[in-house]
Amino acid sequence: MKEEIIIAGFGGQGVLSMGKILAYSGLMEDKEVTWMPSYGPEQRGGTANVTVILSDERISSPILNAFDTVVVLNQQSLDRFESKVKPGGVLIYDSYGIHTPPKRTDIKVYRVDAMEASFSLKSAKSYNMIVLGALLKIKPVVTIESVLKALKKTLPERHWNLLPQNEDALRRGMALVAD
Repeated sequence: MKEEIIIAGFGGQGVLSMGKILAYSGLMEDKEVTWMPSYGPEQRGGTANVTVILSDERISSPILNAFDTVVVLNQQSLDRFESKVKPGGVLIYDSYGIHTPPKRTDIKVYRVDAMEASFSLKSAKSYNMIVLGALLKIKPVVTIESVLKALKKTLPERHWNLLPQNEDALRRGMALVAD
């Protein structure tokens, strides 16, 4: 198993956190992992993306030109990365703020209304966990148990009270994806 993933959006959407949690989850499952963030100096509001590779074997390079799975959270990221999905690969996008939906027909495209779901949970901070839950339903590259352990490892202890809320958000994201 080898999965090459890029997650892209605006700074402040939790893009880098999603990648970090995914990478930690892979480590906890004894997978080979790379995590490579990319962001501008703006942080919030600027564009950000993170490349995560999870594999059962050694990873030769973290630099990629094409991806098995692309997750995009804004129009700029969709415009930039839709062409980078390998034929037969997966593109996941949140419809919120997307004016021109994906056009490719040689890939599987999943629309996930994660922003709307975060509004219904009354928690904008759960947005990235909803998206991560959808990703894991479509591509179960790690288990939800590993994600919850990774969350505990990456969140400061003072925020551990948010772990149940994050688990709810992950499961909400999984439920948003039709079988």
